[in-house]
Amino acid sequence: MRSHQSHPTILDAPPGTGKGARIASVDALRGFALLGILVVNIAFLASGYRMAGHAEPAFQGPLDWGVRWSVTLFLENKFYLLFSFLFGYSFTLQLDSAARQGLRFTPMFLRRLGGLFLLGLAHAVLLFPGDILTTYAAVGVALLVLRRITPKAAVVLAVGLTALLALAFVLLAVLTSTGLDMSHTVADTAAEAARSDQALVGGVWQIITEHVRKLSLILVLRVFFQGPAVLAACLIGLAVGKLGLLRDLSAHQDTLRRLQWIGFTVGLSGALFYTASAWTGAVHKFWGEAVDLVTAPLLAAAYAATFLRLLPHLPGLGRVLAAPGRMALSNYLAQSLICSLIFTGYGLALVDRVSPPLEVAIACGVFAVQVLASQWWLGRHRYGPVEWWLRHLTYWRRPAGAVIPPPGG
Repeated sequence: MRSHQSHPTILDAPPGTGKGARIASVDALRGFALLGILVVNIAFLASGYRMAGHAEPAFQGPLDWGVRWSVTLFLENKFYLLFSFLFGYSFTLQLDSAARQGLRFTPMFLRRLGGLFLLGLAHAVLLFPGDILTTYAAVGVALLVLRRITPKAAVVLAVGLTALLALAFVLLAVLTSTGLDMSHTVADTAAEAARSDQALVGGVWQIITEHVRKLSLILVLRVFFQGPAVLAACLIGLAVGKLGLLRDLSAHQDTLRRLQWIGFTVGLSGALFYTASAWTGAVHKFWGEAVDLVTAPLLAAAYAATFLRLLPHLPGLGRVLAAPGRMALSNYLAQSLICSLIFTGYGLALVDRVSPPLEVAIACGVFAVQVLASQWWLGRHRYGPVEWWLRHLTYWRRPAGAVIPPPGG
């Protein structure tokens, strides 16, 4: 099935004012999406059953099922789309920044994508096979090729890609109903889940071997389905970035309201169908995926529109979320590391021993710590640690002014 993990994007524009300034609302939106991603992904990190599309056998109470349904209905596949949107949006900012500085963009961006691919490969093998960073590296090449596309053409291409993917899942649903065996592409049996859990509580080599095995199982769906879905969302972000729509939200309140009405009606209806396909068996999962591909972007857009409309009235919330959003890549990788230390043999080995409600509580606790850690770090450094490395690689030189001097220094 489609991966639910996403790569957090980083704006290269420096703090300050003017065209090159960071947009605080975008940083806050990224932080908001980072929390949603963690709440979704922790279930996949905590159990091989969840990765295989099954509920953990040990947790079958009403509260357990209520949490599963809620996370699937309201969060799953929505926040990874927000990150994809932000990847495409930040791509336009990086283009503008290079043009202002008179720098050659293509070699810089290719170095950045190379670094992203290496990070993703290490992340997938060592921590979480649901990694999507390598997918973003490939999508980034496509964005580079399409960088001169008009906003209208980008939207049309995104809609076309989404429609084709939905039709592909419809075809898979039809073929499966005729008896086609898809078990060789996804680990979808309880036996596979139990085997995975046993490996994940083992030693380092067992964990790495299991991660590589899972990668081989989901490779086909990742290449042919996840990549185009991510690209479609990136293209919408690219179009919004080219039009500069997020720089003056007050001028687009009517558009944001329309996104809310459409997203919360059509998007939630599709999410309910998707959730039913995932947990009740009333419809085949591929039918649910097809509907979700079309409607999840609308619900994600409604979330973003609501968040951006509320943000001026909740400045404190914006400041809290902006800090982890500014160093989202570092926080994203740290989330996988922390969860691996909790759930696998790297640390406490609590795979399948934590209930869904407790998983959500842990996710919220981890994020709260990350908010405080991000605020502390950014009070002393201009970039997050992984962002610093990626920027160093991009510009092929040590970032200037990376350390913020103390007051009076």
